[in-house]
Amino acid sequence: MSTHQITVVGAGPCGTLLAIRLAQRGYEVRLYEKLPDMRTTEVPAGRSINLALSDRGIKALKMIGLDKAVEREVIPMYSRMIHDESGGEPYLLRYSGRPHEFINSVSRPGLNTQLLHEAARYPNLSVYFEQNCTSVDLRHATCRFIDTKGITTVVASEVVFGTDGAGSVVRRSMFDQSAVLRFDYAQDFLDHGYKELTIPANEIGGWRLEKHALHIWPRQKFMLIALPNLDGSFTVTLFLPFDAHPGFNQLKDTDRVSEFFRTTFPSAFEHMDTLDHDFMTNPTGILGTIKCYPWHANGKVLLLGDAAHAIVPFYGQGMNCALEDVVVLDDIIDQYDGNWEKIFNTYQATRKKDTDAIADLAVDNYYEMRDHVDNPEFILKRKIEMLLEEKYPSYSSKYNLVAFNEDVPYSEAMRRGRAQDEFLLEYCKGKMIEEVDLEEVVGRLKMNK
Repeated sequence: MSTHQITVVGAGPCGTLLAIRLAQRGYEVRLYEKLPDMRTTEVPAGRSINLALSDRGIKALKMIGLDKAVEREVIPMYSRMIHDESGGEPYLLRYSGRPHEFINSVSRPGLNTQLLHEAARYPNLSVYFEQNCTSVDLRHATCRFIDTKGITTVVASEVVFGTDGAGSVVRRSMFDQSAVLRFDYAQDFLDHGYKELTIPANEIGGWRLEKHALHIWPRQKFMLIALPNLDGSFTVTLFLPFDAHPGFNQLKDTDRVSEFFRTTFPSAFEHMDTLDHDFMTNPTGILGTIKCYPWHANGKVLLLGDAAHAIVPFYGQGMNCALEDVVVLDDIIDQYDGNWEKIFNTYQATRKKDTDAIADLAVDNYYEMRDHVDNPEFILKRKIEMLLEEKYPSYSSKYNLVAFNEDVPYSEAMRRGRAQDEFLLEYCKGKMIEEVDLEEVVGRLKMNK
C-alpha cells in the first residue's frame, strides 16, 4: 500500500471506478474532469448512446460494492425485438437460452452519477471538475490543467492514469512522443454516424413498446434501435451513412426527416412525438475504432478504457470492456503492488489482445444487427443456440461468451464463437427447425472446438 498521490484524468465510468478502487486500496487519488459535475448540472441531450450493462460490467461494480445499488436503476432486456420491413408483427430473439442471463439498459449519466456519489465517500479521493487537461509530461507524471477562468494548474504525481475517452489528451501526449515510445496509433471510422432521438412515455408514464427488449429496425444499409428508460421513455438511436441515399447529409429539413421515418420506420415513427425537434437539435456523432500501442510510458503513465481502445457500440460492450479494464488492472496490482512499471507492462501484455478482439467483434455485430437479424438462416441459428443453452449447460454461443461469461477473455470468446458461428450457419442452410438434430449439432460442435 502507498500513500503517494495518483492522478486520474477523466471522470467517466472507467476513470471514476478506477479512482474509487485505488482509494479503497489506500492510495491518495486526485480525479480530474473537464466537464461540470453531472450531479448538479444537466447533461446535454443527444450526446450519449444508452448503455447495455452486462456481466463484465456488473463484476467490476461488485468489486467496489456498488453492484446492487446500480442494479436497482436498470431495466433488464431479455431479447432483441425485431421490427422488419414487412410491417408485420415484431418478433423476439432471446439473448440467452437461460432465464437468468440478460443485459440491462442503463443511463450513462445515471451510472456515472452513482459512481461519483460513491467516490465522495472516500476522504483520500478528491474530484476536480471543469479542469481541462492540456498536456502530460510522460517522464515526470505531471499534468497541466486549465479551468474555465483560464487558470493553469500543474499537478505532479507518482503515476497518471489516462481515462479521458476516445479524444484522450493523455494519449495525444504519448502520440507526440511517437519516435521515443515507438507509439502506434490507428483509427478506423465507419461511413455511418449516429443521432439520438426519443420515444417519450405514454400519457400515464408507461412504455409505448415492449419494456424488456432492445428494439431493432434493421434495414440492410442502416438501422434504428431503441432502449428503455426508467421514466417510460426510450432512447432511440439512428445509425445511418453520411453520404449515401438515404443519409444524414440528405436529411436537411423536417419534411424529409418525417417522410423518411414515416416510410422506413413506421412502427417507431408513430410514437416519436418530438422527432423533428430531436433530429434538428441533437448532434450527429461519428463511429470509429481506435487502437494504439504501447499503453504506458516510462512506468509513469497508463491508458485505460476508450483512451486506449475505443470501439463501436454494436456489441454493447464498450463500457463493460472499460470497466473490466479496472478489474484486470486490480488483479495485477495485487501481484506487484508498488512496482508500477511491472504492473503497467503486465497489464498491457495481458489486456491488449482482448480489447482488440472485442473491437473486431463489435464491428462484426454491426453488420449482423443491420443485415442479418431478419435473415431466416440467422433466425434458425439463434433458435438452435437457445435450445443448446437450455439443454446443455456447457454450451455458450458467441454472444453468450461475450456478454454472460465474464471470466472468459474476449479473445477466447472470439475464437470459440467464430468457429461455432461458421459451423452453425453452414448447418442451417436450407433447414427448418423441425429438421434440426441437437445431438448431431453438439457432437459436431465438440469436434470443431
